[in-house]
Amino acid sequence: MAIKIKQLTHIYNEGTPFEKVALHDANLHIKDGSFLGIIGHTGSGKSTLIQMFNGLLKPTRGEVYVKGINIHEDGVDKKHIRQSVGLVFQYPEYQLFEMTVYDDVAYGPKNLGLEGDALKERIESSLKAVGLDEEFWQKSPFELSGGQKRRVAIAGVLAMNPDILILDEPTAGLDPKGREELFSQLKEMHETRHLTIVLISHSMEDVARYVEELIVLYRGEIAFKGDTREVFKHRERLEEIGLGVPQIRHIMDALKEKGMLVDTDVLTVEEAASKLIACLEKEVNNA
Repeated sequence: MAIKIKQLTHIYNEGTPFEKVALHDANLHIKDGSFLGIIGHTGSGKSTLIQMFNGLLKPTRGEVYVKGINIHEDGVDKKHIRQSVGLVFQYPEYQLFEMTVYDDVAYGPKNLGLEGDALKERIESSLKAVGLDEEFWQKSPFELSGGQKRRVAIAGVLAMNPDILILDEPTAGLDPKGREELFSQLKEMHETRHLTIVLISHSMEDVARYVEELIVLYRGEIAFKGDTREVFKHRERLEEIGLGVPQIRHIMDALKEKGMLVDTDVLTVEEAASKLIACLEKEVNNA
């Protein structure tokens, strides 16, 4: 089990007039090697939850386990936990500061004591993993496009060699091409490096296309958790809590309401196209 939380509650400003319950009695298991999505409207507790995963926030009540270790027990090395659980905040490129891309990615592993060939291999494998060509390595990160900066920032986290990668809206502000490239690289890293990936996103389309399991947070509680396709079957409830389903699902539902005998259980445009072709072929054969 990569991460396990038990009866997790977090209250900001507890005992004051500004008290706010961000999470209440949350229980969750994240399996090794999974690609998990977390969705929920603003204020649902998403960012609070992921900061619990590597000990940046200490829960008011409850327990957090990483690789079977209760991270808030006495004597636990928090530095080791934060190396194991890499957290990429929204707009991570604002944290770039070194003179070159190469040096920025080197910063973390150098602080771990890596040097020589081991350091070089860690830096270069991380930059290659995010698809940043060698021609950019000696450039200033501030000369790069927004999508390229985002990749440098993610490479810096990968260079710490985490087992678990947590990303908070990693494609925010990117154009469609940049979004597609970044998600393709994340998917490849998940498959080749066997990383456990946890993704926060407001895009139902991105979640539907890439994540295997899904958690829905609502007012600090876990409203749904399970297989992505199964969670998206709760369309009415998701809409009630301010979320929804991928737009293609609305289109398929509308076609069915118009009388087309089409299977509406789709998550992506590609799935919808396949279902529509099958439906039209069946109608032609029955004509």
